Amino acid sequence: MSIPKYFGKKNKAVRLAATNLALLASLVAVNSAALAQEEPIQVGVILPFSGGAGPQGEHVSWAIEAMASLINEEGGVLGRQLELLKRDDESTPAVGVSRANELLSEGADVILEGWNSPVTLAMQPVISRAEVLDLTLISKADPILSGEGNPLAIRLNSSNAQDGEVIAEFIADNGYERVAFLTENDAYGLGAQESIEAALEASGHTYEIVGIERFPFEQADFRIQLSNLRNTNPDVTVAINANEGLGMPALIRQAGRSRLPGQLVAAVGTIAPSVIEIAGESANGLIGADIYFPNVEPFASNPENLDFVARTEELHDYTPDKFMALGAMGLQVWAKAAEEVGSLDREAIAERIRGGSFEDTILGDVSFEENGQLTSRHYLFEVVDGKLVVTADSDG
Repeated sequence: MSIPKYFGKKNKAVRLAATNLALLASLVAVNSAALAQEEPIQVGVILPFSGGAGPQGEHVSWAIEAMASLINEEGGVLGRQLELLKRDDESTPAVGVSRANELLSEGADVILEGWNSPVTLAMQPVISRAEVLDLTLISKADPILSGEGNPLAIRLNSSNAQDGEVIAEFIADNGYERVAFLTENDAYGLGAQESIEAALEASGHTYEIVGIERFPFEQADFRIQLSNLRNTNPDVTVAINANEGLGMPALIRQAGRSRLPGQLVAAVGTIAPSVIEIAGESANGLIGADIYFPNVEPFASNPENLDFVARTEELHDYTPDKFMALGAMGLQVWAKAAEEVGSLDREAIAERIRGGSFEDTILGDVSFEENGQLTSRHYLFEVVDGKLVVTADSDG
């Protein structure tokens, strides 16, 4: 039986249509892949933008914007531009978790977070379970690097242990024996005090803790605590207060009015130019330590730092402080690692950063410990006429 001619023609038409559909699908796939390459990388940023630490959180976000601008200007990461998705954690753990879930649902490729340690500790397991890389910028509590909340933890700010050694060395070198603490009563504050005490014990310096006063993060009236400490007649009082928008400036002013005897020392990383500006003349004579100053060597001659400072001032008319530098460097290091491994895969990037070294960053050539902690060099300073004056570094 012969096949009708029209039936053969129909098969030919079907085959032609199938071929055309295959070509169309191929073109769609190619165009989709090209479009995906052009879509921006979503960088989540979770910091406090309201409340006592709101101004500082906003400043850190400015710095991240400045670094994103510099990176995008050079072609982005893996040929894609960076887009920032910012969320306010309100310095509250539950809110931080909610904001993290929002960013995860929106497809964030990486999350930069962390001003308050309790907020970071609450968010870590949530972000880790979603298999998104989480870089902690500022929060200091030691459990952040324990691996329990995030086995791929990375932190830019110096650790409590590193900071404790610097403050203990200052106390011992000046022969202070009667030591008092005014400590924020949370994971950060208690950990910072414990680290200073441990470093003092290890130094062999003879000392006595004559008073300890604790307070919540939100507190702004320290008159009762300062009165209690004044009666102990300390040689030195260590103030550990991460609320730089409200708490620390108020503490400094009230310490001056209370005529607290001895030397007032601020825990590492709790004094920024904005704190001194708010505290006014009461800040003069205050001793502290930190790991970055925009206009002091070795930073003043570092091209990467100069570009970052210039871009931040251009965009926001504001000279960056240490916290801002750490925020920007978090993005910078992540971008360098992603380019080197040729992927956004969180494990590959984390493996490159943890225990690795990077050249040409805002802080110069840097290295990370195996647990993800940035190795830091500290500089002692005194507030003189409302300005930070560096007096020595951790190596001298």
